[in-house]
Amino acid sequence: MLDTGLRGRVALVTGANHGIGAATARTLAAQGAAVFLTYLRLVPGPDVAPPEDGVPGEALYRANQAQSADAVVRAIRAQGGRAEAWEADLADPAAIPALFGRAERAFGPVEALINNAATCAPDTFLPPVAFGPGVRAPSGVTSHPLTPASHDRHFAVNSRAVALTMAEFARRHAARGATWGRIINVSTDGAPGFRGEVSYGASKYALESYSRAAAKELGRFGITVNVVSLGPTQTGWIVPALEATAAATTPLGRVGEPEDVADVIVLLASEQARWLTGQLLFVGGGHRMV
Repeated sequence: MLDTGLRGRVALVTGANHGIGAATARTLAAQGAAVFLTYLRLVPGPDVAPPEDGVPGEALYRANQAQSADAVVRAIRAQGGRAEAWEADLADPAAIPALFGRAERAFGPVEALINNAATCAPDTFLPPVAFGPGVRAPSGVTSHPLTPASHDRHFAVNSRAVALTMAEFARRHAARGATWGRIINVSTDGAPGFRGEVSYGASKYALESYSRAAAKELGRFGITVNVVSLGPTQTGWIVPALEATAAATTPLGRVGEPEDVADVIVLLASEQARWLTGQLLFVGGGHRMV
């Protein structure tokens, strides 16, 4: 059995109250890392119906987003792991140093940073006259015309917060003279151009650029920086019909599960990935290849 070298390390995982973030926190903890989780509960609007018996779709996904991280923390502790959580809006720049401060007080300096938190409210360049009240994004959710607010919210969370967390991580790392660090950022394989989700895709493309720049600049401090670019992954949002379509166009014949992504993130955080930096890995069963 491989030794990941993560026992006793401290990891910070954003967007960890459900889905990929929660699975990543659990998997890191299973490898012996102390895990600090951050999240933001997003309450579904009045236009989103309650989920029906766990059927995937927008209603279930929004319900998952509205959860706290308490259940994840309890599950980790029940297995003998160490975990703490704090709710914070990463769109607020002041939350970033506060987040690292809390993690340090709980477990010590953060050594692995996993930027998984994201916001997605589908928007489009199509004018309303082209499709009436709304057009469907690839996710099946109605996409609305791009506005300054839709643009800015996506970039505040998906790009700026990632840049600021990496900068804060590097500042604290260098100040204490550390020589081992891992940053793993989560993107989408639609980032080069995402029809129906234009601001989401563009903000993730910016994340990828920040990640490559960070890999070039921070390697001298022993920090590796890599990106996982996701294909369709079932975190509650993929309706059955869309799941069947996505599975049919994926070489491995199914959509991803959060644990599939978590395992790759843990690999990138491990000692086995010590010579890997500045790379983007498509983690989607072959949904996209290069």
